[in-house]
Amino acid sequence: MNEYNDIINEIHQVVEREAEWLLSLSEEAVTTPRNSQGRTVKMLVGHLIDSASNNHQRIVRLQYAPRCGHSMPGTEMGMLTFPDYTQDNDLWIALQDYQHEPWPLLVSLFRLYNLHIAHIIGCVDRTKAQNYWLDYEGHRVTLHQMICGYCDHLRLHTGQMHELVEK
Repeated sequence: MNEYNDIINEIHQVVEREAEWLLSLSEEAVTTPRNSQGRTVKMLVGHLIDSASNNHQRIVRLQYAPRCGHSMPGTEMGMLTFPDYTQDNDLWIALQDYQHEPWPLLVSLFRLYNLHIAHIIGCVDRTKAQNYWLDYEGHRVTLHQMICGYCDHLRLHTGQMHELVEK
């Protein structure tokens, strides 16, 4: 049995439910209301695509990167570092202009990318689960922790979308 089955199933459930709901929304509902960060539903979906993209790289690379040997200057030996997009989320959203992306395409990309994330989580080599990278604050994040926290991030932002639409 795959220890990540519950996570995989939750990703499928959340993504399928939310994609259907998102496609039912009007253009006004996805482009007008803004949250406290100034994000619309379209921008939040874009952010979740960015998250999937960045986590895709992490999940794959953490399975084959050596845990010792040469590393980037200023990091511990053998520790992976990834470009930080946490502090640049708004810049990522703006540069990709999610606000003007065709809505059905954006929802499809969100759905399909997250279903692919679920697939690759199911393929993770469990012997690599404790491989880790250093986040932008220098904290160790294991592959296991990242996988276990993925649904929390997904639920956080889909919850924000619902709050925006219900306003």
